[in-house]
Amino acid sequence: MLPGLALAHPHGWIDMSMRVIVDDDGRVEALHQRWRMDPFYSLVLLEELGRAEGEESLEQRLDLLGMEIRDTLAPQGYFTELYHGEAAIGLGEVREYTVMERDGRVEFIFLLPLETPLPLDGEPLVYRVFDPTYYIEVLHEENGDGPSDDALVVTGAESRCSTRILPADPDPAQVAQAARLDITDEAPDGLGRYFAETGEIQCDA
Repeated sequence: MLPGLALAHPHGWIDMSMRVIVDDDGRVEALHQRWRMDPFYSLVLLEELGRAEGEESLEQRLDLLGMEIRDTLAPQGYFTELYHGEAAIGLGEVREYTVMERDGRVEFIFLLPLETPLPLDGEPLVYRVFDPTYYIEVLHEENGDGPSDDALVVTGAESRCSTRILPADPDPAQVAQAARLDITDEAPDGLGRYFAETGEIQCDA
């Protein structure tokens, strides 16, 4: 399957880290996400921002870019699906976000609140972050031989929670479907779900 994956549809990627924020009552309040755009896409964005007309500083233009990214992602649920056991969890509106340039890469950092704080009662909390069209691939930050230690962390309930990141496991038909798409093709909505990694948080009741 590796050759097929190498030729598959994505035309860019995001390195993501997730911080699950738990309040003093043991309820999940929000998902703090950091997305690092791939170097080529970052370069294109920074060059376009640099060429834009006007007297705004780069920082001001990055702020405007952040608003545009936030508004584009909002109707798509910020590319995030969240489940507690078998139940889908409603997500709120992103109001806190920033965009910055670090080491030549554009980073979009945002706080995605839950509609209602969620008690962790022993059922696993599971999320997937993906572009439904699989035009952009979203992967957890790696350290060379697997997810990095800060790719998925829990704050506020670290002592009673364990985490793991499960790799995607698309079947050969889905890999073949993605491999047949080129840059001019539009993937069927939902294809990206099959290539999404799964983050899982398990906490003691």
